[in-house]
Amino acid sequence: MTNRNFLSSGFAGKKAFIGPVAVALPPYLASQKEADEFFTRHFSGRIGKRHLALMHKLFSHPAISQRSFAFEDPSVLIDEDQDRRIERFRTWAVRLSSEAISASLASVGLKSDDVSCLVVNTCTGYVCPGLSTYLIEELGLPRSVRAYDLVGGGCGGAIPNLQAAASHLNGRGGAVLSVSVEICSATFEMEDDLSLVVSNALFGDGAAAAVIWDRPEGFELVDSASFHMPEQRENIRYVHKKGRLFNQLSTTLPRLVRNAVSTVVSDLLAASSLSIGDVRHWALHSGGEKIINEVKAGLGLCEEQLGPTRAILSRYGNMSSPTVWFVVKEILDRGVEKGDWCVMMAFGAGLSAHDCLLRKT
Repeated sequence: MTNRNFLSSGFAGKKAFIGPVAVALPPYLASQKEADEFFTRHFSGRIGKRHLALMHKLFSHPAISQRSFAFEDPSVLIDEDQDRRIERFRTWAVRLSSEAISASLASVGLKSDDVSCLVVNTCTGYVCPGLSTYLIEELGLPRSVRAYDLVGGGCGGAIPNLQAAASHLNGRGGAVLSVSVEICSATFEMEDDLSLVVSNALFGDGAAAAVIWDRPEGFELVDSASFHMPEQRENIRYVHKKGRLFNQLSTTLPRLVRNAVSTVVSDLLAASSLSIGDVRHWALHSGGEKIINEVKAGLGLCEEQLGPTRAILSRYGNMSSPTVWFVVKEILDRGVEKGDWCVMMAFGAGLSAHDCLLRKT
């Protein structure tokens, strides 16, 4: 069954709005050609001929042109031990999150003391205490701030984060921060495995932060819906092998995502007496070319509506959970008219699909 949340009522009757959205990227930028050459040079001995040929085909596909990675030299990927890997995850996750948060707050003159709640999600690394505590220290957030760390949401994690953040508007002012960060390169593995070959051609690193508040500016969060298919979890998940995370993706995933997305979108729009044709903007998670095409067909969207989603995929690849925020920002940067409807949609490990109904104020 699909679970729905009426966000317009917010916490204690407060409406919730998305304020400034900011994104952050690590400094190492590699074209797909450069990445292909690197993997061929250092890892071709670990891949059979069939998967090696597929790897070259994937890297030459025009859907993705480049990606950003959280390291200064890609040689760190060559037999990186787990201790160094988790430290690289923590260092870059805090750095990128801090950069995105600072930019988001500064754009509207907010300060650290204005933050009443912080919600952080990630799935590409685990630290205890969570990333939120590092961000409290790094940014000088109030020691009384409500802080939550969400893990395990996969590529769809940004929207459950947003749902939680919106529910913590307390009516006493202050901003709630919704932060998504993934260091996908901290889960890099290379073996003669289809899932790993696809993952290494698709994923990049990045972070995004959004201010959620009660000011009637930006997008109003009108409603949200979630749909879970736990019986399909083996089709998209991380599995542990030798104490490390290995990404597992099924060739049936695009069709499964199409079905899940169609269900959750139908439920969301019906509750507001809207049709797909009423929605002008679609902030779809850039999960990959095949998935985008399946969702396009399932919902009957046009290429113009998918322009922001494809642009983000081309420039950054799939950054897992922050990606949908990059698409939202792209839509806002291109221009949205007052009263326009937008559906923010993400999906990932679980299998789960989530969406929010937004309206420009």
